[in-house]
Amino acid sequence: MDAFYASVELLRYPELRGLPVVIAGRDEHQPGTQPDGRRHFFRLRDYAGRGVITTATYEARALGVHSAMGVMKAAKLAPDAILLPVDFAAYRHYSRLFKAAVAGIVTKIEDSGIDEIYLDLSDLPDETRALATRLKQAVKDATGLSCSIGIAPNKLLAKICSDLEKPDGLTILTMADVPERIWPLSVRKINGIGPKAAEKLASLGITTIAGLAQTGLGLLRHHFGRSYSVWLYEVSRGIDHRPVIVDAEPKSMSRETTFERDLDARLDRQVLSAAFTALCEQVAGDLQRKGYAGRTISIKLRFENFQTVTRDLSLAEPTADAVRIRRAAGECLRRVQLVRKIRLLGVKVSTLCAASSTSAAGACRQRELPLTP
Repeated sequence: MDAFYASVELLRYPELRGLPVVIAGRDEHQPGTQPDGRRHFFRLRDYAGRGVITTATYEARALGVHSAMGVMKAAKLAPDAILLPVDFAAYRHYSRLFKAAVAGIVTKIEDSGIDEIYLDLSDLPDETRALATRLKQAVKDATGLSCSIGIAPNKLLAKICSDLEKPDGLTILTMADVPERIWPLSVRKINGIGPKAAEKLASLGITTIAGLAQTGLGLLRHHFGRSYSVWLYEVSRGIDHRPVIVDAEPKSMSRETTFERDLDARLDRQVLSAAFTALCEQVAGDLQRKGYAGRTISIKLRFENFQTVTRDLSLAEPTADAVRIRRAAGECLRRVQLVRKIRLLGVKVSTLCAASSTSAAGACRQRELPLTP
């Protein structure tokens, strides 16, 4: 999906089309209404804190703003950009709509996140470009949003292709096209080459996929180890043997939040407790919506010095109940010494099973009990 979160917001606020818009704000950055009936929007320059950009429209990206960038840094680049708060409930709604639209045409689908899927088209008799056009129209009809499609012999190349002609793109590539279309690109275009690996490759004079393809396996093995070097050697040539996994089961579900300021466990207890409870409710909602329950409850804390600690607790029965998750997470929290201020808090449920298979009748049912700090 093209700039997915931002595009969903533009459905709600069509007057912002064509403007630089950043999704990163808090609830207090909700648009208001002026006396003349027009909407009032916050600007990036109005933001104070250390949040990060979730996503941005292509107009904002043209100004240098991108996902995971600090909001304060983005405000220096585009102070007049519109700032909107994140609305994950809306994004999940449109995610379900676009996936359902695709599922009406193609059955072999691998879910790869809220805004991305892989499709196996190899068994379909339709002409490729016509099928892709049909898929794009189905998504448009169901959501009002555009998507970009990359069609290639494997997942690696399809992923790269889907980004080549955004927004509303359609790119079809064969193995014969790899030298001309793929090799000139930066090594960072390969999903799996992160900042550290790219920096190490650059130190060897390798910045493009062509440069990587021209590098001997021995040199790569010397600097990157046996398995990763073989992977680099193959992906630079467009080789990827991974199948489209249709029946992948999630291993865990989690939610976390980074606070605008470091919170003290004693002085900010109410704020922390409310955030902790909200995370448990959100994870429980995710489990219930997707039909899962879990037996292992975990928490994650990152302190002001960036030290990260985790604790977990296994229950006798799997659950998708917010109250039980909150209680178990609270037990985990009691095993952590809260001597430093807290920067990040997270809750995870793992050891998952289908909710219908749980042994206790009430294990996956939302209970009418108050959530206490």
